Amino acid sequence: MDISYVSNTLSNLLHQTAFFNLTVGNYFMILIACVFLYLAIAKGFEPLLLTPIAFGMLLVNIYPSIMTPFGDGQTGGLLYYFYVLDEWSILPSLIFMGVGAMTDFGPLIANPKSFLLGAAAQFGIFAAYFGAIAMGFNDKAAAAISIIGGADGPTSIFLAGKLGQTALLGPIAVAAYSYMSLVPIIQPPIMKLFTTEKERKIKMGQLRPVSKLEKILFPIIVTIVVCMILPTTAPLVGMLMLGNLFKESGVVRQLQETASNALMYIVVILLGTSVGATTSAEAFLNWDTLKIVALGLIAFAFGTFAGVVFGKIMCVATKGQVNPLIGSAGVSAVPMAARVSQKVGAEADPTNFLLMHAMGPNVAGVVGTAVAAGTFMAIFGVF
Repeated sequence: MDISYVSNTLSNLLHQTAFFNLTVGNYFMILIACVFLYLAIAKGFEPLLLTPIAFGMLLVNIYPSIMTPFGDGQTGGLLYYFYVLDEWSILPSLIFMGVGAMTDFGPLIANPKSFLLGAAAQFGIFAAYFGAIAMGFNDKAAAAISIIGGADGPTSIFLAGKLGQTALLGPIAVAAYSYMSLVPIIQPPIMKLFTTEKERKIKMGQLRPVSKLEKILFPIIVTIVVCMILPTTAPLVGMLMLGNLFKESGVVRQLQETASNALMYIVVILLGTSVGATTSAEAFLNWDTLKIVALGLIAFAFGTFAGVVFGKIMCVATKGQVNPLIGSAGVSAVPMAARVSQKVGAEADPTNFLLMHAMGPNVAGVVGTAVAAGTFMAIFGVF
């Protein structure tokens, strides 16, 4: 056998491996992906989201062609086709339908004042908007970045696509989902800093029972009111409320189970891996990404702060009947933010049970973030 043939074959095989094609940036992103996998698997930080995102990040930095767009004789990489569904706002809308099918709006219906706490937590979005403009982003890019403050990954993807900010979609989505996953780390210090131990010990009265009729009418009324005012929110708010109507009507149990289980998890896989695959070293390691990550953190922290402060105002207005901690749940990370409110309250008083009270602002935050996105689309004339 010809020695040169063998050596050339071995050389070709060796140079086809990723070791000879990766940059220092690729190795750094692979390390970040491994850290995310550790947080998801070992620490349990939103593993359903963080695991596929981290693995998509891992894949694209080992084999960049997995995100090659079609055209110019290219058939396109596997994850690119998943990513197109993000750009077209299909996957974010389906995620909302699944969230609606799993969500109980009863605490919000029982205590409509929770809408105010959910709205207050959206102040972080508008603070980030002006911060992004100050950092040199154009107005549409600033709007897309600011939604990170709502800790709502699907809405962040939806708005970035609608405003034509696909170049920033990857960093925006990864930042939004990362902060959703890190809610148990980011929120408690802010909550404790701006509340007293006495406030954290406040016990709230039991919520009133909510009738089946109320639960059925709620998604219908919210859809009519919100979508009539902001029609551009229909893909998100409409799908959220459709999923909830599946749940509460009691006559389409198969649809509710499909939306909240099989379909939801399929969409999470497609969305998570495709979002992670936008984080190639070339696209992710730049100053704009660092600015987005910083702005997202500021927005999320400010949203938590605003929710807690408004909770304190409601505490004073109701003469101590509202625990300010539930205000922090006004961000859109369902149900993680509500669980954090419960956890911090239980640390102050183990007999304190705030979870159901916090779920009101939490689900209000989902609607509030979608409304904020619709407001930006209306401002920029996007339909």
